[in-house]
Amino acid sequence: MSAFLFVVPPLTGHVNPAVGVAARLAAHGHRVAWVCADPALVRRLAGPDAEAFGCAGPVPGAEGAVRPPDLRGAEALKFLWERYLLPLADAMAPGVSAAVEAFRPDVVVADQQAFAGALVAERLGLPWATSATTSAEFTGAYDGLPKVVAWLRHRLSELRARVGDPSGTADPRFSPHLLMIFSTPELVGPLAPLAPHVHYVGPSLAHRPAGPGFPWERLAQPRAKVLVTLGTANADTGGRFLAECLTALRERADRVQAVIADPGGTLAVPPGDKDVLVLPSVPQLALLERMDAVVCHAGHNTVCEALWHGVPLVVAPIRDDQPVVAGQVVDAGAGVRVRFGRVRADRLGAALDTVLTDPAHRTAAARIRTAFRAAGGARAAAAHLEQLAAESR
Repeated sequence: MSAFLFVVPPLTGHVNPAVGVAARLAAHGHRVAWVCADPALVRRLAGPDAEAFGCAGPVPGAEGAVRPPDLRGAEALKFLWERYLLPLADAMAPGVSAAVEAFRPDVVVADQQAFAGALVAERLGLPWATSATTSAEFTGAYDGLPKVVAWLRHRLSELRARVGDPSGTADPRFSPHLLMIFSTPELVGPLAPLAPHVHYVGPSLAHRPAGPGFPWERLAQPRAKVLVTLGTANADTGGRFLAECLTALRERADRVQAVIADPGGTLAVPPGDKDVLVLPSVPQLALLERMDAVVCHAGHNTVCEALWHGVPLVVAPIRDDQPVVAGQVVDAGAGVRVRFGRVRADRLGAALDTVLTDPAHRTAAARIRTAFRAAGGARAAAAHLEQLAAESR
């Protein structure tokens, strides 16, 4: 049996896809451990018995890592790298090294944004795999932007000199040993890279308890069901957008019933409302089995979870990889894009009407669902990792 060390940032959307893979490996008798700046998050998502090594590093909401909500484009990318990803890698590196020393893994599985995992593994001569929890880096997002590409390479070179092997050459975002992408070319599009070490495994969806208290009985009405969610990291920016959604949904209450995730508590809706159900958190995977459409921020996990269930989308990207993922959804025909910062209820409502009534969007979503389910998910990812471990002995 082999030992696998998962190195992840303290972000739910990056830990969740790895949870199912780790569970598969453990079920096959392998040793599994984690490194994260928030080990409690790992244990909450992977189970209380998960072996999780702590390390330093900023967590979401930490001082200096809170991005101004109106930051967009190149400035948002620069902020993400300079104020979060690079400091996270510098801070994590000693803890990753200590975890490798204590756990003795055969393979390091590094999230694509946990650069320290890749660089420490390279420095110590360990094989490492990339866990690509977003496909945005594989669609030519920086084509035509040579200055951005050069800047990113320079910053990664500086980081390697500090925490890795200065003579190393591999980009820590893309393992030359094994690159696992939790999507498929049917969504990524024609620019999806192909190589023997690149594997599209589709979404890795581990079972998540629905939790107590969700009023499932209120979803029994014979109307189309719509989920509205902006993910776990956008509570500070979503108030206006959620209010416009609420107005659009109210106008369609005769034929649409909505569930809105409102972690910031920005919407005032009576608890017994039969048209719109507003909660601070929702059991998303369980809900998607009953939804007819999803309105979201184009976060990679939410998009892939919706399409896993064949549910078309209205996407309103905010920042980071979300505009790229939104473009993938539209290009694949599985949804409609609106502008997060400017859209009003009438435009939102029209987009929602389109994905609910135009069969082309549901057909495209069903095509991606078929591809996702054929890709193998956690089972396929675990098999590729086992093969890498075997080849490295």
